[in-house]
Parts: sequence; C-alpha cells; structure tokens
Amino acid sequence: MKALLIINGQPPKDLPDISNYEKIYCTDGAYAFLLGKQIRPDYVIGDFDSVSIDDISPFVEVLERPDQDFTDFEKSLQIIEEHGYDSVDVYGSTGQESDHFLGNLSTALNFKNRLNITFYDDYSIFFFADKSIELEGVKNRVISLVPFHKANKVNSKGLKFPLEDLDLRLGKRMGTRNYASEDVVEINYESGELIVFISNYEREDDH
Repeated sequence: MKALLIINGQPPKDLPDISNYEKIYCTDGAYAFLLGKQIRPDYVIGDFDSVSIDDISPFVEVLERPDQDFTDFEKSLQIIEEHGYDSVDVYGSTGQESDHFLGNLSTALNFKNRLNITFYDDYSIFFFADKSIELEGVKNRVISLVPFHKANKVNSKGLKFPLEDLDLRLGKRMGTRNYASEDVVEINYESGELIVFISNYEREDDH
C-alpha cells in the first residue's frame, strides 16, 4: 500500500495524480498549500503551530501530536507506518531552510527498513538505496550517487562513467552528476548508506 505525504518545505510546482494513492497525509504547515490546489487531504498531522485546528475542514481527520521531541515529518511517518503502509511518496522536503532538509534525510534513514520512502521535488527524485537496485527508463537522466556519510564498494552498470568497487565518502569522493547511458541502470554497494538522485529532465546526448 502506498500513501502520499506533503510536508512544509518548498511547495512543488506540480503534484502527482492523487488517484494513485490510497490516502493523502500532510503536515499542518502544508495544509494551506493543498487547499490552494483544491486537494483535500485525509489526515493533517502536527502540533498545529502553523494552522489552527479550527481552520481544518470537518471532513479531514486531525491527528494532533504536540510532542516536541519529534518533527512533524517524523510524526507523519510514524502514523503512516501505524496505518499499515509500506511505501510513501514525499513532496515538500527540500527548499527553504537547509537544516530541515538534512533533518528530513536523517529521519528517512531511521525508517529505511520499515518504509519505502521516495522524495520528489521540482528537479529530481531521490531515495536511500537498498544494497542492490535497478532503475528502469532512465536513459540520459542525470544520476547522482551520494554517500550518507559513506558507501563502500559501489558498482554500477549503465552509467556513462561506471563505478567499480568505489568507496564514496562525504568530503572525499562523491558520485555526483553522472548520467545514464542505458535505459536500465544497475547499482549495488557493500555497506554504508547511499542516496540516489534521478533528475526529472533528460541530459542531451553527446551525438
């Protein structure tokens, strides 16, 4: 089962077809954005410091979580997991304050083995990769492999500049701005954590 979650980062220009999701969740700070798009979420989650509960539609379920030890994003993932979902697409995680974005990545890592979390923004799709993945339909897309904070013995097939048993480290060696030379790209690594970024646009071919 897959859910859609909108959080209070940079609002995306476009949202996906909501009919592809069983339920729509949003944090309290993203509620006004969805109303502006004429989309009614099923659940609004948070401590409601961004919007008053009285302003929430009576047709929307309010899940108030005042605990300041957790961010609204973390509270949302906890609830989505409790509701039985194993996959969630997240919009609004980037932009605005950079520390929030890094915090969102850290939170997603904590849930990696419990939820399949995919982030979307206006430029790319990104996610924490399993130890072996296959990307389909990505030819000419910019592919970046970013360690968090390290990924050991990274290998790839189908990238313009292949990686072969390469150790990636933040501050030392990265795998950014590569691109897919084939329609299918295979990536695997031995240990650590790896974030895969796939651009929303195609890179022009060299020919």
